[in-house]
Amino acid sequence: MAVYKDNTTGTWRVIYRFTNWKGERKQTQKRGFATKREALAWEHEIMLKQGAKLDMTFASFFEIYEADKKQRVKESTWESKSHVIRTKILPYFGNRKISEIEAKDVIAWQNELMAYRDERGKPYSADYLKTIHAQLTAIFNHAVNFYNLPYNPARRAGTMGNEIPKEMDFWTKEEYLKFSEAMMDKPRSYYAFEILYWCGIRSGELLALTPSDFDFENQTVTISKTYHRSKGRDIITSPKTAKSNRVIKMPKFLCEEMQEYIHMFYDIKSDERLFTVTKSYLNHEMERGAKQAGVKKIRVHDIRHSHVSLLINMGFSVLAIGQRVGHEAEKITYRYAHLFPTVQTEMAEKLEMERMGKEDADGKEA
Repeated sequence: MAVYKDNTTGTWRVIYRFTNWKGERKQTQKRGFATKREALAWEHEIMLKQGAKLDMTFASFFEIYEADKKQRVKESTWESKSHVIRTKILPYFGNRKISEIEAKDVIAWQNELMAYRDERGKPYSADYLKTIHAQLTAIFNHAVNFYNLPYNPARRAGTMGNEIPKEMDFWTKEEYLKFSEAMMDKPRSYYAFEILYWCGIRSGELLALTPSDFDFENQTVTISKTYHRSKGRDIITSPKTAKSNRVIKMPKFLCEEMQEYIHMFYDIKSDERLFTVTKSYLNHEMERGAKQAGVKKIRVHDIRHSHVSLLINMGFSVLAIGQRVGHEAEKITYRYAHLFPTVQTEMAEKLEMERMGKEDADGKEA
C-alpha cells in the first residue's frame, strides 16, 4: 500500500495492491481523503479486511459478510436483510471493533430498540425486534464460524422479548362473497381475488402466474415462482420456501372462471404474466371493495389466512392444509391454533367416553 498527496486537489489518496483468492495480483485505490490520518486509517482498515483480522470495525466486517452471503440468497431476501442491518444495526455498532463488542453492549442496544416509540407512541412489534436481533446474531455467527471470533455476544445476550402469537384477521366465507361481488366491476381484480381466496396462495405467487401454470383438464394450478418489484425492475424467482413449490387442485367453478379470464386476453403467450399489477394495486382494491361491501378491512395476505380458516372450518387436517398452502404442518398448528376452537372440547369428550366405556366394561365383567 501507499499513501500519496494529490497536489492538484490538496487531498490524499491510497493505492492498494493485493492478491485475490485466485492468486491474481490486483490494484485498487481510493481518493479524496481530507487528511493523511484519514487515508492511513482507511488503509489500515483495508489491510485488516484483506487479512480477515477481527481488529476491524463492525461496518468493515459487514462488507465481508455481504460479499460472502449476498449471492447465496434471493435478491429480495438480501434487500430485506440489508435494510434491517443498515438502519437498525450499523448506526449503533458500525464504528466499534467487532472483536471488542460484548454481550452488555448488545443488551444496551436491545434496550434502546425496545424503548423506541414512533410519533403515535407505538413500539416495534415483538416479531420485528426478533428479526432485527436475528440479523445481528447471523453476522456474529459468521464471524465465529469462519473468522475465529471467540464467541457470539448477540447469542449470549439473548433475544429481545417474547414472541406473542398474533390474532389472525380473516374474512368468513360470507364476508368474502360480499367483497367479491363488489369486485365484479373490475374483472382483473375480481379474478385475482378469486384465486387468492379459493387457493390460498401468496400475492407474490399470484402475480407470477402465467397461462402455462394452469392445467384445466386436471383442474390444477402449479405454484413454482413468485414475483416482486425492486428498483423499478420486475423480478421472478423461486417461491418463498421449497415447500412452496406445489400443485393446487382447483374447484371446477374456479377453473371455469380462470378460463374466462385468460380468454379476455388477445393472443397472450404461455409465459406472460396474467396479473400485471402491483401489490399496492391489490391493497388499494382491497380497501375499495371492503368499503363498498361493508365488511371489515383486512390485508391482502389475510385472504390467505381466510382460506386456511375456511379449510379448518370444513374439517380438513393440518397436514392436508399445510400441503395445499405450502406450509409445514407444525406452522399451521402454531399460527392457526386459535381457529381450532372445538379440538380441546372434542378431546375431553372422547377421553370421557373412553374412561366411561372402560368402567362399563369392567362392571359387566364383574
